[in-house]
Amino acid sequence: MEQKVTVQPADKVKIQRPSKKGGSNTARNRIYVRDVKGGMEYFRRSWGFILLAIFALIPWLTYNGQQAVLLDIMEQRFRIYGLTLWPQDFTVLAWFAIVAAVALFFVTTIWGRVWCGFMCPQTTWTFIFMWFEKKFEGPRNKRIKLDERKMDFDKFWRKTGKQLGWISVALLTSLTFVGYFTDVRQLFADFFTLDAGFWATFSVLFFAFCTYGNAGYMREIMCTHMCPYARFQSAMFDKDTYTVSYDSNRGEPRGPRSRKADPAEKGLGHCIDCYMCVQVCPTGIDIRNGLQYECIDCGACIDACNDVMDKMNYPRGLIRFTTERNLNTTDKAQKTNPWRMKTIGYFVIMLVVTSVMIWDVATRVPLEVDVLRDRNSLYQENIQGEIENVYTLKIVNKSQIDQTYKIDVEGLSQYRLIGNAEKSVGAGEVGSLPITLAVPPNELSDSITEFNFVVTSETSEGVTLKQESRFIYQ
Repeated sequence: MEQKVTVQPADKVKIQRPSKKGGSNTARNRIYVRDVKGGMEYFRRSWGFILLAIFALIPWLTYNGQQAVLLDIMEQRFRIYGLTLWPQDFTVLAWFAIVAAVALFFVTTIWGRVWCGFMCPQTTWTFIFMWFEKKFEGPRNKRIKLDERKMDFDKFWRKTGKQLGWISVALLTSLTFVGYFTDVRQLFADFFTLDAGFWATFSVLFFAFCTYGNAGYMREIMCTHMCPYARFQSAMFDKDTYTVSYDSNRGEPRGPRSRKADPAEKGLGHCIDCYMCVQVCPTGIDIRNGLQYECIDCGACIDACNDVMDKMNYPRGLIRFTTERNLNTTDKAQKTNPWRMKTIGYFVIMLVVTSVMIWDVATRVPLEVDVLRDRNSLYQENIQGEIENVYTLKIVNKSQIDQTYKIDVEGLSQYRLIGNAEKSVGAGEVGSLPITLAVPPNELSDSITEFNFVVTSETSEGVTLKQESRFIYQ
C-alpha cells in the first residue's frame, strides 16, 4: 500500500511516498525553496558568479578601438575581437554549434545534467531572484506565513522591494544582452535618457520581461516543461553516468528517531525522513524516488542531507553524485570507469570537429569578391580592334582595418585593364569597382575563355583571392 504524507500543509507541497515497487506523484501549487549551505552550494555560487561576470563584462571590452564582441544583425556581420564573420561565413558558426552540442553530449554522458545545475542561465538567474526573495521576505517558513497573511504595510514593502529587485536585475540583464547586438555604451546612454529608438527599446523591454517571468515566476516550469534538454537527456545516460542519487541500500527503511538511537536496533536505515532534500530542491522533487527528469543536478539536496547526517553523527554521502553501477556494487573492479567507449567516442568526435573549426577559421581569407558582367552587351570592339568585356567587381573587406586592393588577371596572355586597377575599401564594408578588360581577338581561340580576376591586398600581406570569370567573344 502506498502511504500519502503531507509535509507542512502551509507550503502547499504534497508528496506521495512511493511504494517499494517505485513510482511517485508530486502535485504542487508553489515551491518554497529552503536556503541551504554547503560545498556544492558554494561551488555553484562561485561558478555562477564567474559566468555572470563574464556575461556582463564581454560587451564592454574593446579591441582596436571598437567593441570587441558585436553581433550586428542589422549590418549582417559578427565581430569577435580580430575576427569578423559575415553571412557567407555560416560554416564557422555551424561548426561552433556542432562543437558545443558534442561537448554537451560528452559532459552529459559522464556527469549528467551538470550544465543545468551549474551553468545554465535559467538556473543562475533563478537563484539570483531567490536571493532577493530571501533578503526581503525572509527564510522559507517566514515566506510561507507572509503569503498567508492579509496585505499590510510590512507585507507591502517586502513584496514591493522584492519586485523592484527583480525588475532591476531583469532590466540590467536585458540591457547587457542587447548590448551584444548593438553599441552597448550608446545603448545604456540612450535608454536611460529616453533617446533609444523603437527597436532598441522594444528589445530591452521584451528581454527584460522574459527574464522577469522566467526567473521570477516560471522557474522550474522552464526546466520541466519548456526546455527540450530535460526530455532527451535520458538518451545519453547509462549505468555509468554520474547523477545526484539517493543510496537506498543505506537509507532504507527510513524513519524518524533521536540522535542517540541506534538505527540498527530499530531496523532503520540512515534516512530520518526529514524531507530536507525536498524542501531545498528548486524543482520540488523527492530525490529518494529515484532518477527523475525534473532533477537538474544542482546538488542542493546533497548539502542538505550532509548537514543532517552531520547532526545525526552518520557518515556523509547518503545523497551524492554517483552512478547506478557504483550504488549497486561493492566490488572495486566493477566500479564505474568514466573513460568507456561512449565517452571516448564523444571525445574523439569533439576533437575532430574542433580541429575542423579551427582549420576553417585559420584558412579563412578576410576577403570576398563577386564578379558581375555587364548585362547590356556581351562584348564590344573598340577603335584599336580589341574585344572588350565590362565587369563590376564587388569587393567585401571582411577584416577590421581599411584595405587597398590591387586588381590583376590570370589566364590571359595579353590583356589590358581599362579603368582603375586599385580599390580602397573600408573595414567591414563593400566596395564596387567597374572595370573593362580588353583582349586582342587573335588571343581568343574560343567564343568563351575562362580566366581569373586576382585581387591582392596591398595593406595586409598574404591576403589574395582568385575569382573565376569568363571572357565572351562570339
